Amino acid sequence: MAGGDVAAPREGKKGKKRKKGRRLGIRIDMTPLVDVAFLLLTFFMFTTSMSRPQTMEINLPPNQEQKVEVAESNLLTLRINPKGEIFWNMGIESPKRLDPAELRKFLREKSAGNPKLTTLVKVDRDGKYVMLVNIIDELNLAQIQRFSIAPLLDTDKALIARVQS
Repeated sequence: MAGGDVAAPREGKKGKKRKKGRRLGIRIDMTPLVDVAFLLLTFFMFTTSMSRPQTMEINLPPNQEQKVEVAESNLLTLRINPKGEIFWNMGIESPKRLDPAELRKFLREKSAGNPKLTTLVKVDRDGKYVMLVNIIDELNLAQIQRFSIAPLLDTDKALIARVQS
């Protein structure tokens, strides 16, 4: 802890002036402070949970020109325009509008009805990035593991325009 060096009192003759005593030399022991600091450091290191980065596994085809055949009855296409409106269709049906609030329920119903369901998500390049992230989150929450992402083409825009009018 802390200690002090005290000079021994001098005994002198009476009548003479006394000299002032020397100052006390103070020495502070820092060892307990360092012990407490390391104890707190190790406590916080062991009790803190380290967060792992949240990543998603993406399987890319080895060849860009490789085509994957999917039956039309197993293909659900979701088209998202720049306004964030969602249009869906199965196979070659005409697209239908879907309320974003009902997307998760809709996806669960479709995946429960068809275990081989593959979802194709087409997002307009003029749309916001958050729209794609929200759709992928909804797919994960609906436990749909097989999906693909593609840009919204001019033919898709024409299909959406036909449904909107």
